[in-house]
Amino acid sequence: MSLSKIHYIANRKMLVLLFIFMSGQAFACDICGCFMGITPYFNRNNISLLYRYRSFNGYDGQSHSLFPNGGNFFIPSRNQHSPITSHAGNPEDYELYRSLEIRGKYFINSKLEINAILPYVSNSERYNGYTSSISGIGDANLYAGYHLIQKQNDNFKQQLIAGVGIKLPTGKNDFKNNEGIRYSSLMQAGTGSTDGFVYLNYMVGMGKFGASLNTSYKVNGTNNRDEGIANSTTSFLNVFYMQRIGKEIQVMPSAQFFYEYSGGEQYKGIKTGEHVMNNLMGGIGADIFYKNIALNTGIQKNIWEAETDHPMSAGKVYIGITYHF
Repeated sequence: MSLSKIHYIANRKMLVLLFIFMSGQAFACDICGCFMGITPYFNRNNISLLYRYRSFNGYDGQSHSLFPNGGNFFIPSRNQHSPITSHAGNPEDYELYRSLEIRGKYFINSKLEINAILPYVSNSERYNGYTSSISGIGDANLYAGYHLIQKQNDNFKQQLIAGVGIKLPTGKNDFKNNEGIRYSSLMQAGTGSTDGFVYLNYMVGMGKFGASLNTSYKVNGTNNRDEGIANSTTSFLNVFYMQRIGKEIQVMPSAQFFYEYSGGEQYKGIKTGEHVMNNLMGGIGADIFYKNIALNTGIQKNIWEAETDHPMSAGKVYIGITYHF
């Protein structure tokens, strides 16, 4: 048997393992791994760079734009000159959350992995014609996953990972405008609280087709101002297809569905009703693998959201690159 054929068969057996991460910025939806896609690198350490963008725009009954007028997809310069106003149904209002993250994964042994995420965040809000933007180091995440099931047969693959982690209050939590008025909790680079989370990830694959389901639950603490975010839960479904191009390139397009729920902000343990999250998103993604390099990208738009008096979820975009070693 030729070396190229052996290499091809070995890769087929490793194709559909899911690498699930979670980022602990303001919304728990991005913890535990919705964005790093599927990887053929079985039990490989890696380091990656991931950029995430999340948009909230348009109130109930209005249109919702993923890229609202005046908003920036990439990190803008800081702008803390504008006054802070309340929302009053202006269709041009928006909230944008961006995160540029360094991520690392290391296998202690064949079943136990440890992960770390350090984000640089940039948040913007526009209310009644006034725009503000802040940026800085966000809250770091540390977590570990244990591979309960690892089955890699020729035509059937299956994997189950259980994990637990902690979000540390490394991000600044007292950004203010030039008048000395503090921005809202979710506008801050960090929450100021220490939070914990657990997650399960199940993957199944048959031939070139497969699906993965990640579900997580996050328990949030409070900061020194007695502020916090209610405990939250998320689920992410990814249905994918693998296609080989030549000997060294693999492409995996996917359909993605994401649900999140959070009771929103809390003060002294009591829910304030601000920023309640209850929505379903859907979209497409693509993962491209070449040698030890993986490119990951995806876009999701809102499908459904419960009624809220804040700008509603419009969608999210992510772009990432990973080096495996």
